[in-house]
Amino acid sequence: MRIGELATQAGTSKDTIRFYEKVGLVTGRRLANGYRDFPPETVPWLHYIRTAQALGLSLAEIARTGEALREAPDTAEALSELFEEKIEAVDARLAELTSLRAELAARVGTGCPLRTDASS
Repeated sequence: MRIGELATQAGTSKDTIRFYEKVGLVTGRRLANGYRDFPPETVPWLHYIRTAQALGLSLAEIARTGEALREAPDTAEALSELFEEKIEAVDARLAELTSLRAELAARVGTGCPLRTDASS
């Protein structure tokens, strides 16, 4: 199918598909007239990419595990390791944000919140 039809069926833009093609997430072949032609299984794969992004996976993470995900996109085994890695990253980010919040809260009302106690 051509890129416009794919974009309509997948609920995304042609520019998004072109970008995904550029980074290797989708592959289309060029017809003699220069149009892109994508296989029908690209539609569910694009839905899958969007769902993975909504769960916080980056395009790099999706690309890194793309082959395994395409072969077994809905198995717990295929996704559990990836989700566990993502949970660890989220937990680390939460710890960083908690620390940042505490630091900001400690500076409230100090006159100049950009000075440390030593330079006040």
